[in-house]
Amino acid sequence: MPLSWNEIKQRAIAFSKEWETETSEKSESQSFWNDFFNVFGISRRRVGSFELPIKKADNKQGFIDLLWKGMILVEHKSRGKDLDKATQQAKDYFPNLKEHELPKYILVSDFQKFRLYDLDTNETKEFELKDFVNHVHLFGFIAGYEKRVYKDEDPVNIAAAELMGELHDRLKEIGYTGHDLEVYLVRLLFCMFADDTGIFDTKGIFWEYIDLHTKEDGSDLAMHIASIFHILNTSKEKRLKNLDENLAQFPYVNGKLFEEPLQPAAFDKPMREMLLKACAFDWGKISPAIFGSMFQAVMNQTERRNLGAHYTSEKNIQKLIKPLFLDDLYIEFEKAKGSKGKLETLHKKIANLYFLDPACGCGNFLIITYRELRDLEILILLELNKTGQLVTDISSIIQVDVDQFAGIEYDEFAVRVAEVAMWLIDHQMNVKVSNEFGQYFVRLPLKKAAKIVHGNSLRIDWESVVAKEKLNFILGNPPFVGAMIMNDEQRNDIAYVFDGEKGTGVLDYVCAWYLKAAQVIQNNKINVGFVSTNSISQGEQVAILWNILFGKYKVKINFAHRTFKWTNEAKGNAAVHCVIIGFSYFDAIEKYIFDYQDINGEPLVIKAKNINPYLVDGNDIIINNRSVPVSDVPLMRFGSMPRDGGNFIFSEAEKEEFIKIEPQAKKWIRPYTGAQEFINGYSRYCLWLVDISPNELKALPEVLKKVYKVKNFRLESKAASTRKFAATPTLFCQIAQPETDYLLVPRVSSEKRIYIPIGFMSRDVIGNDQVLLIPNANLYIFGVLTSAIHMTWMKYVCGRLKSDYRYSKDIVYNNYPFPENVSDKQKQKVETAAQKVLDTRAKYPDSSLADLYDPLTMPPDLVKAHQALDKAVDLCYRPQPFVSELNRIEYLFNLYEALSAPLLKVEKKKRVKKKDS
Repeated sequence: MPLSWNEIKQRAIAFSKEWETETSEKSESQSFWNDFFNVFGISRRRVGSFELPIKKADNKQGFIDLLWKGMILVEHKSRGKDLDKATQQAKDYFPNLKEHELPKYILVSDFQKFRLYDLDTNETKEFELKDFVNHVHLFGFIAGYEKRVYKDEDPVNIAAAELMGELHDRLKEIGYTGHDLEVYLVRLLFCMFADDTGIFDTKGIFWEYIDLHTKEDGSDLAMHIASIFHILNTSKEKRLKNLDENLAQFPYVNGKLFEEPLQPAAFDKPMREMLLKACAFDWGKISPAIFGSMFQAVMNQTERRNLGAHYTSEKNIQKLIKPLFLDDLYIEFEKAKGSKGKLETLHKKIANLYFLDPACGCGNFLIITYRELRDLEILILLELNKTGQLVTDISSIIQVDVDQFAGIEYDEFAVRVAEVAMWLIDHQMNVKVSNEFGQYFVRLPLKKAAKIVHGNSLRIDWESVVAKEKLNFILGNPPFVGAMIMNDEQRNDIAYVFDGEKGTGVLDYVCAWYLKAAQVIQNNKINVGFVSTNSISQGEQVAILWNILFGKYKVKINFAHRTFKWTNEAKGNAAVHCVIIGFSYFDAIEKYIFDYQDINGEPLVIKAKNINPYLVDGNDIIINNRSVPVSDVPLMRFGSMPRDGGNFIFSEAEKEEFIKIEPQAKKWIRPYTGAQEFINGYSRYCLWLVDISPNELKALPEVLKKVYKVKNFRLESKAASTRKFAATPTLFCQIAQPETDYLLVPRVSSEKRIYIPIGFMSRDVIGNDQVLLIPNANLYIFGVLTSAIHMTWMKYVCGRLKSDYRYSKDIVYNNYPFPENVSDKQKQKVETAAQKVLDTRAKYPDSSLADLYDPLTMPPDLVKAHQALDKAVDLCYRPQPFVSELNRIEYLFNLYEALSAPLLKVEKKKRVKKKDS
């Protein structure tokens, strides 16, 4: 009877450890192959001969290193020798072998590499000695197992996830939906993984069972799968004595994965083929990130948006977990090397760390974190081995386990995937342990599990999932859902969590996770690390969120990745501009900022004294809305808002057509611009009926029709604020048009531009509510606002519309610290440089500002003009040059603090109430 596969794997691991340093072909090759055959319980002497003399194809005398007649021919070389030549040498012997002696396989090796040729299927497999345990199934013919042909071991990739998605869709089409479908798919996923990795004793038994024991039309497939699920949930002693041997070979899994009874599914021939195709993938090489991709593949676009689903690359997960805890653990590990006591203390420490991801999705953060902790455990055990602590039973000293990890997730299917994914990564790490220590280690039946709770994380008490006395780290990437696209349930969640705090209607959904975490970490040592859209460290959200976190909950930021582009592993993903913020109730001894000069590149690591909400090394200042400028500069105002249903607005062609119909209306039509028109250089016009008399209006019937439509549009509005303006239908709802020429600043501009295009406009051009206006602005104001240092301020404190800059009067302009005590000479240099920028623009009358300020098409002379202006403005602040954008913003925050402090004192004095006399 052949050895069991478990026994073979144990022997394979021991063989790899024994021969990992051998190099010489001549001295040890025969011992090597004797031991190789012994892995499979076969005496080499019984089946094969060494150094068999034979004539080669060129009729020269040769010697076959090892031949098992009719089965396998082996050629062996010293380490590093050319295996291609060894293969050709083996084939050269074939002409002089008798028919019954011709082998089915050629195996060549140099001690460290193996290459197996299957001459029946013309397939080649290559692997290294250290991976022998993962390839023992290739040699089942040696042990006496019947060989079964497998397809190429394609690594699992997005195609596999999409294949599962197809199966999901087909099952859903036939009416197999909801909870049962989700659990069913996850069970299939586990079976295919177990099939390829050694959780099931024999590789491919699930695939083989489906292929050989079910009908091709799929009619009995669901019944057989149900039987397999039942067997996987039944311990050996409780199974029927006369159980079919093909079912009996499946092990007892436990872990409650197969416990719940499910409604039977139904298959047809194409669905059976889908499942067999999925089985053909090598699920043993699955990446944890595949689960996110799989989840996306089986969810439709609408559901993804509604759930805020997003999936994370391993590289981005590492950006969070390393500064959160992993770097510190490795520093401790380096210090513990050579000390048995310190290593044992560290081992005990990591086995008692508890993690919570309160928006865990398919478990990506938990999976990678668990893997990293297990990797560190292996290193600790290897070091202990060096100190003389021999590892005799590896299962007794592995202490890190999946029950140290917990998550909360809104979507039930993601919960199921996360649960099983933690078992899968656990098995992958057990295989790694087996390879390292020469002992086969598998945790089956499953006894422990990650605690993944299905529910709304913002309504669940996190302490009911993990007691805060045990909890060490909270981590993850809560849903990326902006304030403007939240559904009613999500808005209610925000209101529930913030419980009456003012202004929270503008907060993104992720902010609620920050507040919940801040509540959990009060008066303890729990560390938090979240990925978020960068909007929480910019613009109006900063004042609302961080005033609460800093003021009420005394949160401290310990590390931060400044804005970078976040991408995921799934197909069709959208890049998001993100930050990572690590925080706690206590101050970390060392704080770090990860700054990205290129948001697609790698960060520079900067040690910081303190990290403020804008993720800058500086005091904990917060830029609140300000109604008037902090500096002595002209007031900025919004443009005029029509709220007219488009009835007052014309394109160039529409204007000309309207004037043809009603020529007398021409005097009431004015140029009209917003951010799009200004930047992209196209013309629009509006009816501007300020001061029109009733008699004049009645003489313009087409204009009167427009007025009538505006009135009806406003009356039909759901907003009371709009309806009230139906009383004055000839006018824009809000009129802010200056009586003088003005400086125009677009409220929204692309983040790709180095400079926001700003320009002077005639008083005759009506600026709409998509632009900001500064009446009576001069060249100096223009020069400062279009300079690099102002752009730096804007990037840090403005809000975002998607990734585009959203310039704000009350946040950006009114809080901007203009240079103080500027000399006439300095001012004149700024004005001269500013005029040069305008003059250079004027040289390109056929180019829009969008073209002129596109980094790829910006004319060199305009670049040069702006650089001269940047330098002139910088010198108004200080004589020393600014070496980086971060250097500029740190200076500006300090200046802002100095300027705003006296104003704050005045405001506080104004608020003091006199006592009653």
